[in-house]
Amino acid sequence: MTQMSQAEKQDFLSKPHIGVLALNNPGNGPLTTPLWYDYTAGGEVSFIIGANSRKAQLLQVGARISLVAQEEKLPYSYVSIEGPVTAIEAATKESLLAMAQRYLGDEQGHKYAGASNVANEIRVRIAPEKWLAVDYSKRS
Repeated sequence: MTQMSQAEKQDFLSKPHIGVLALNNPGNGPLTTPLWYDYTAGGEVSFIIGANSRKAQLLQVGARISLVAQEEKLPYSYVSIEGPVTAIEAATKESLLAMAQRYLGDEQGHKYAGASNVANEIRVRIAPEKWLAVDYSKRS
């Protein structure tokens, strides 16, 4: 049995794994790209990307997208969500700093955020509606 409960899925996704975003890319295969994301159990998934990036060009409020986060160490596990984009807004210094600190810690997060041009960044939010997950540590 490798299934996760909903609480386990939410707990897993709330940890700072690298996410892989999948977007519909008309006329081509899906666009997939790794990124940092943020999630609090019961809430929305958010990420910050360049406002002029290919990812940003493919996004619009209401579009359905997917994100997967995985544990790369054995035993392997992952959580994948699918849902609509609920908001696309300008990133703020505070949101960029919080994301950088989530992944890099306080000191390096401040350095990263201080060297970034937040004026060229957007924050995207997704409402997770469909969940898939596997946790091979539960395999007996």
